[in-house]
Amino acid sequence: MAAQCVTKVELTVSCENLLDKDIGSKSDPLCVLLMSSTDSQWYELARTEKVQNCLSPKFAKKFVIDYYFEIVQKLKFGVYDIDNKTVDLSDDDFLGELECTLGQVVSSKKLIRPLVLKNKSPAGKGTITVSGTEIKDNRVVNFEVQARKLDNKDLFGKSDPYLEFYKQTATSWQLAHRTEVVKNNLNPTWRPFRIPLQSLCGGDMDKPIKVECYDYDNDGSHDLIGTFETTMKRLQEAEFECINSKKKQKKKGYKNSGVVSVKLCQVVKEYTFLDYIMGGCQINFTVAIDFTGSNGDPRSPQSLHYISPQGVNEYLTAIWSVGNVIQDYDSDKMFPAFGFGAQIPPNWQVNHEFPLNFNPANPFCAGVEGIVEAYRVCLPQVKLYGPTNFSPIINHVASFANQALQQTTASAPKEALAKTYREGEQTQTTLTSCTHKSDPSFLQFIDQGSLSDFITRKKKNTPACGPDCFFFLNMMQFCSIHGASSRD
Repeated sequence: MAAQCVTKVELTVSCENLLDKDIGSKSDPLCVLLMSSTDSQWYELARTEKVQNCLSPKFAKKFVIDYYFEIVQKLKFGVYDIDNKTVDLSDDDFLGELECTLGQVVSSKKLIRPLVLKNKSPAGKGTITVSGTEIKDNRVVNFEVQARKLDNKDLFGKSDPYLEFYKQTATSWQLAHRTEVVKNNLNPTWRPFRIPLQSLCGGDMDKPIKVECYDYDNDGSHDLIGTFETTMKRLQEAEFECINSKKKQKKKGYKNSGVVSVKLCQVVKEYTFLDYIMGGCQINFTVAIDFTGSNGDPRSPQSLHYISPQGVNEYLTAIWSVGNVIQDYDSDKMFPAFGFGAQIPPNWQVNHEFPLNFNPANPFCAGVEGIVEAYRVCLPQVKLYGPTNFSPIINHVASFANQALQQTTASAPKEALAKTYREGEQTQTTLTSCTHKSDPSFLQFIDQGSLSDFITRKKKNTPACGPDCFFFLNMMQFCSIHGASSRD
């Protein structure tokens, strides 16, 4: 059997001379990457960060894609001026796009093209540069960095410093990472961060790395405080003087513009999903279904619980789609399944953690088929009510995970599938609490509508040091990727 020609490719994006859509300032660009599915529908893969007040941005976030030599992989890079906090890009100004194939990027190594508008006319003088690099090294570097006695670049107040790490390429320096801005502080400590070793030095511990320290300005005219060059090996030396070459030429007796101290520089292997599976990791799948009134009357075709003549609805589609994948990694294929937000017999009290089979002593269902059958039997026996509160479900799954961790040396992640529309403060508190714990829980939320507010709050309230154990999937987006309607 011939080997499949597949490898991972890292894409770095930058732009020049973007359209300026803002009055009194400059555009705040972000780049979104889309890929064409088998039925020629575009679906979103990932987004870069937003760069404020900049018409020639260098995006720090990389895109990582599986590259198949034998398949034409169509890509679309869309650039938008972001003026709000919503996830939806339709209310943001469009700055231009580029359609190409992954093969073009890989063969060019650096693809430079003009941006075009939706009608294919030029987007001013805007251009986009996409660089592709094969990922051969899956190690990452964990950093903890601080600085002291940085130059003050502000007339009123103190500098607002941030760092940029650059990888040396054959022709230039390529941005690998940008830290957050520490406001009004000449002795800043940045949050811990990690950079893929491939992005930083291509896996070469002796390859030059450049670090630049800037004072952030709202208008985009950031002031260079100082810079230094090093290597991964030398980063272990811990301290580096920030040198401003212009200031050094002008000022007699100039020493430095501050000192950057590397408190932690730890190279670790980033394990793949396959590494965990082959290492004995078991995935135990738990399902939780939303029975709140916001779903609509199950007898109405507009309801998310309405079962079509074909025998499916939104929830069944989600259960089949995720469950069919997960069940192959579960040894006994016995899945606990719950509901929340409904009045249940016989006392018709609202319950936020009831077994679909109404058997609290044994809430397990045999395979995905068992979950589907339990749901079909349960639906006509309950009354949709509310409010939306899946905190009990999250705590239940976290408890399962902790028990499994105590029983075995291998972590046993739990995956909870939940469908939600409106969540309360109690749920947010529970999610934040789970983030502080070291339990091996992974929570996946599948939703038909917009979870943008919830996602924003989650990111804002989740500590940087905690595990990112929540995954949000928009069901409509998922179905479009796989070329099927959730109503089919």
